[in-house]
Amino acid sequence: MDIIIELGKVKDIDELEQLYNHLNDHLAKGVNYPGWIKGIYPVRENAIDGVENGNLYVAKHNGKIVGSLILSQKPEPAYYKAKWEFESDYSDVFVIYTFVVHPDFLKCGVGKVLMDFSIEHGIKSQAKSIRLDVYEKNIPAIKLYEKCGFKYIDTVDLGLGNYGLDWFKLYEKLL
Repeated sequence: MDIIIELGKVKDIDELEQLYNHLNDHLAKGVNYPGWIKGIYPVRENAIDGVENGNLYVAKHNGKIVGSLILSQKPEPAYYKAKWEFESDYSDVFVIYTFVVHPDFLKCGVGKVLMDFSIEHGIKSQAKSIRLDVYEKNIPAIKLYEKCGFKYIDTVDLGLGNYGLDWFKLYEKLL
């Protein structure tokens, strides 16, 4: 499948919001591995912030957004409690947020292409590592991250217990 990854633009925000809603509707009908909730996360505001900060990337197939992620240098507060492989002030570390694949394109390799892009982008940007968190019961995502060479670091509470999401696994890939 031919996929182009580019920096998200203002004109992509409406389509990203639709993707988030479509994905959350899809998750609500089956096994909701990430535990996401429509109207809570991910939402339009996540896309707007990512575009404004210049760190949201979209994966397009035939001009349609089939996936997206944010590469930020701001960690969740709980990340500071973990013993990472590489000590950093986050100036040379990327954190993956809002990693989504359109439900019509699940199991088509879009997630792997986005992960590969984040690693290549990290190397080009001279980052030392890439980090992410994943809900402990999100088995498909965990399998993908491990396949892409991410190492389990720790399990932490990100403060999302109100949504039934108590524990998140932290992963890191050294570059």
